[in-house]
Amino acid sequence: MLTSKTFYRKTKGGNIHKVIKEHYLRDDIWCGSEACERCGRRKKEILLDEENPGAKSTLYSCHYYLVFDTNIVLNQIDILEENTLCNVIIPQTVLEEVRHRSSNVYKKLKEIIGDPQRKFFVFVNEHHKDTYVERKPGEIMNDRNDRAIRTVAKWYNSHFSAQKINIKTILLTEDEENKRKATEEGIPVATTQEYIASLENAGFLLDKLSKKSYILDGEGRNPLFSPHLSPSQLHEGIKNEKYLQGSFLASRENFLEGSVNCESVEKFILVQGRESLNRAIDGDTVAVELLPEDQWSAPSDIILQDDTENDPGDVLDDEKILTESKPATSVEKTPTGRIVGIIKRKWRQYCGILQPNELKENTRHLFVPAERKIPKVCIETRQAETLKTQRIIVAIDSWPRNSRYPLGHFVRALGNIGDKDTENEVLLLEHDVPHSRFSDEVLSFLPRLPWVITEADVAQRTDLRHIDVCSVDPPGCTDIDDALHCRDLENGNLEVGVHIADVTHFIRPGTALDKEAALRATTVYLVDKRIDMVPELLSSNLCSLRGGEERFAFSCVWEVDHDANIIETNFFKSIIKSRAAMTYEEAQLKIDDKTQHDALAISLRHLNTLAKKLKKRRLENGALVLASPEIRFQVDSETHDPIEVVAKQMRETNSMVEEFMLLANISVAKKILEEFPECAVLRRHPEPPQVNFDPLIKAGRHQGFEIDTSCGKELAKSLEAAVKEDNPYFNTMLKILATRCMMQAVYFISGMVQEEEFFHYGLACPIYTHFTSPIRRYADVMVHRLLAVCVGADATYPDLLDKKKTHALCHNLNYRNRMAQYAGRASVALNTHLFFRNRIQEEEGYILFVRKNALQILIPKFGLEGTLYLSKKGETSTVTFIYDEEEHTQKYGDIIFRSFDQVIVQLSLDRSNVQHEKLVFKLVKPEIPGFSIPSAASSSEVVTTETPSEKEATSMEVVKDDVALKKRDRVEPEMMSKARKKKKKTKY
Repeated sequence: MLTSKTFYRKTKGGNIHKVIKEHYLRDDIWCGSEACERCGRRKKEILLDEENPGAKSTLYSCHYYLVFDTNIVLNQIDILEENTLCNVIIPQTVLEEVRHRSSNVYKKLKEIIGDPQRKFFVFVNEHHKDTYVERKPGEIMNDRNDRAIRTVAKWYNSHFSAQKINIKTILLTEDEENKRKATEEGIPVATTQEYIASLENAGFLLDKLSKKSYILDGEGRNPLFSPHLSPSQLHEGIKNEKYLQGSFLASRENFLEGSVNCESVEKFILVQGRESLNRAIDGDTVAVELLPEDQWSAPSDIILQDDTENDPGDVLDDEKILTESKPATSVEKTPTGRIVGIIKRKWRQYCGILQPNELKENTRHLFVPAERKIPKVCIETRQAETLKTQRIIVAIDSWPRNSRYPLGHFVRALGNIGDKDTENEVLLLEHDVPHSRFSDEVLSFLPRLPWVITEADVAQRTDLRHIDVCSVDPPGCTDIDDALHCRDLENGNLEVGVHIADVTHFIRPGTALDKEAALRATTVYLVDKRIDMVPELLSSNLCSLRGGEERFAFSCVWEVDHDANIIETNFFKSIIKSRAAMTYEEAQLKIDDKTQHDALAISLRHLNTLAKKLKKRRLENGALVLASPEIRFQVDSETHDPIEVVAKQMRETNSMVEEFMLLANISVAKKILEEFPECAVLRRHPEPPQVNFDPLIKAGRHQGFEIDTSCGKELAKSLEAAVKEDNPYFNTMLKILATRCMMQAVYFISGMVQEEEFFHYGLACPIYTHFTSPIRRYADVMVHRLLAVCVGADATYPDLLDKKKTHALCHNLNYRNRMAQYAGRASVALNTHLFFRNRIQEEEGYILFVRKNALQILIPKFGLEGTLYLSKKGETSTVTFIYDEEEHTQKYGDIIFRSFDQVIVQLSLDRSNVQHEKLVFKLVKPEIPGFSIPSAASSSEVVTTETPSEKEATSMEVVKDDVALKKRDRVEPEMMSKARKKKKKTKY
C-alpha cells in the first residue's frame, strides 16, 4: 500500500518548498509475540507468551505487555535499565523521537533492545497499514505522535483479542491528557509511579523514579528564587544586549559563588549568593544580567563549603560571610551580575554519598556529590540504611523555585565507600572517562594473529630494518610509540630519524574501532591502571615498537648539520626493527659510559648533543620551562596500595627525547598546513591576558622579584632569574604558579582560525601539532592520515576534509584531554588518601595562596595541595589572624604568612565521617601558641599504624603509570584547564 508524506522546507534564500515523499505501508509486519499465530512464526520470537509472564503487578491480574510513550523513555531510562521490566513494545515512533531528542538515552535504549534477555521489541508502526496515522490539519507533532502510540496499544489489544489470547497491552504515560484519551479509547493505562508501585518488592525501583515535579513537603512554602525568564524573553533580551549569554562555572572553593564566561566580555562576570546564582549548575549555559557598576563586587577570599546537615526548607544561607570584607576598591571590582534564565542545562549523573540523617524512617535525604562544584541534591530513597556506606549515583530531575536544593533520584550503587576499586570507578565516572570493555564489534576489526609482514607490505614501505633504531622510555612501558636513530652521512652531516607507530595501518576510517578511538580520544593514566584508547592487542603489541621485533612506522627523517640546523626533511611509511627498548636511566648510562662505542651508544650521544642545541635555541626564542609537582607511588606488589612516595627524576635523556618529539611535531605541522591550508589539525596555545598574571606578579613582588609578563621571552627570563639561595624550592614554586596563569592548549582546524592565532605561547613556535603519540591520542591519528595523503602513502576520504566534522572531533579531543588530566590528578589524590589512612606525618610545605580564612599549602613530596584553615564558620579561637586583602597576607603578632613562605605541617586523614574522608592540615611551624600543634617528630620521621601487609611487604614496584610520566615529558608543558584559569582570573 502506498501513501505520501507532505512537509515544507525553508531554503537558505528564504523560499518555502513543498516536499512530498512516498510512504509505503505493509500488512505483513510482525507483532513480535510468541503467543501470536496470525503473524507467522519467526526464527526468534521476542515477547513471551502466557506461560512466561513478566513482573507481577497488583494492577493487572492477566498477563500483559507494556508500551511506553516517548517521555517515559527519556525521563525514566534508569528504570528501563532494570531487568524487572520485560515484555516491552517500543513503537518505531518512540524510537525515532528518542533518537532525535537524546543521543545518550537512545544509545542506552538500543543496548536494552539488543539484550535478548530483556524482551524489548521494536514495532514498526509507521509502516503498518493498521497503525500508521496521518497528521491532522492543525495538529502539533507531539499530539500526532501520542495518537500513534495509543493506536499501537489499541491495535495490540484487538490483535490478541481476535485470537482469544489472554494478554493485555498496557500504555504507560505521564501525560494527563494522553492518559485521559487512552482511558476513553478503552486502553489500559497507568503512570510510571502507579505501575512501579504495583510491582512486588519494587521499593528499589521507586527510588529510581525520575521525579520531574514531585510534591515538596509544605506545598505552600514561599519561593526562594526568582523565576527563570521564558525562552522568548531570553532571546529578545540577548538580542537587545540586555542580557549576556555564557557558560556558568561554579567555584570549588566557595559554594555561594561562581562566574559566567561570556565571549563578548573580556572578564568573567562574577555571580555571588544563592539568589543571584538562581539554580544554575556548573556547565549550564545561562543568561546573565550585568548589575550597575556601583553594585559590582570582588570575589570572596573565604573558602566556604555547604556544611548544612539537613534540608532547611525555605531558608537560604546567611550570606553575610560572603561579603563581610571591606568594600572592594575600584581596582579590585569585578563585573558582577545575576542569572536570569537557563538557556541549556548540562546535567549528568553524579557520584557521591548520602548525608547522614538521624531520622531513620525518613525517606527524604540529601545527596552530597563528589564534585564540590555541584550542589547537594534532595532525593527519596527507602534504602538509606544500606546506602549510607555506599558510593552511589544520582541524577538531577528538576529544581523548583521553592526548593533550596535540586531534586533528583537514585540511579545505582557503586560499592563501599573507601574501597579502592569503587573510588577508581567514581573518579572515572565523574570525569566522564569511557572505560567499559571494548565491544565485540570493535574487537572484530583487529587483525588476526599471528600477524606477519608480507612481501606486499615491504613493497609499499621504506625498509629501515638495517638501521640501528632504539626507543627510550620509562621502566615498564608497554605502549612504545616512538623510536629514534642518528647516523653519520657521507657528506659530513647527520641523519636523524623519529619513527612513530603506524597506528592508522590498523585503524581504518569509519570502522567501529575508529569510532571508538575517536570517542575515547585519549588514553587515561591513573596511578595503578591505564584506560586504553585502543585495544591492548594494538597498544601493547602490534603497534608498540618493542625491541627486537619488526614493526610498521611512520618516519620523519632529517638531514642536519652538527649545529642542529635542518637541511632537508622527509616523511614516509617504513618498516623498522628496534635494536633495544631502553629506559631513560639505561640510555643515560650508555651515553655517560665512555668505554661503550657501539652503534647505539654513538647514536645516543649524537642525539643528546643535538638535543641540547635545539633546546638552547628554543629557550632563546622565548619557550617557557614551567613546572608542575609530579610524583610516583611505590606500592605493595600484592595489594597495590601505596606505601611510599618518590619524586620524579629528570635526566638528560628525558630532555633528549622531548626535543626530537617537539621537532617532529613542528615539522609535520608545517607539512600538513602546506598541503591542507583549510583542513590541517593543529594545536595552539593562546597567550594569556595580562590579568591572568596578577597573582604571579604579586607573589613575585612579595619576594623581591619583578616578573615581566609583557611577552613569553621576558616571562621566561624573569622566571629563570627569580632564585633565592635560602629557599631552593622557590623557583619551582614560582614556575608552578606561572603554569596556573596559562590558558589551555587546544586542538583546532586551520581553516577556522586566523593564522596569527596559530601561535603556541608555551613553546614559542608559530605552528604546532601532535604526531608522535598515535597509540594514546586520537589527534595524532588524524594528523597521520593527513600526512599520509600528503606523501602519497594513503588515499583521502570525504570526512578527512570535512571542516565541520573535524571541528566536532577537535571539540571532543579538547574535552576528553581535559577530563583525562583531571582524572589523573584525582587518582593521585585518591592514592594519597590511601597512603595516609594509617599514618600521621609531618612534612615541609609552601604557601601557594593566602585566603581570608585559610592558607593553601603545597607539599612538594606528595605533589599535593591542601587547605590549612585559620578560622572556620561557627568556631571560636583564642588566636585571631589579621588578613591584609591588599597584600594577601595573614598576620599574627610578628609572624606574617605570605605566598611561597615555608611551613611545617602535620598531615593526617580524618575518617570520623565514614562517608567523606578528608586530609587534614595542621600547622607545626612556625609555632603559634594556642594554634600550632607540637611536633611529634622531625619532618623526616613518620608516625604510623602499620597493617600486617605493610610489615610483610618485601617487594615493591613503581605502579604509578610511567607511561603517563613519559608522555608528559615529551609534550608541551601541561597547561591549566580553561575552567581553572578562569576561576583564578576572577580571584584577583
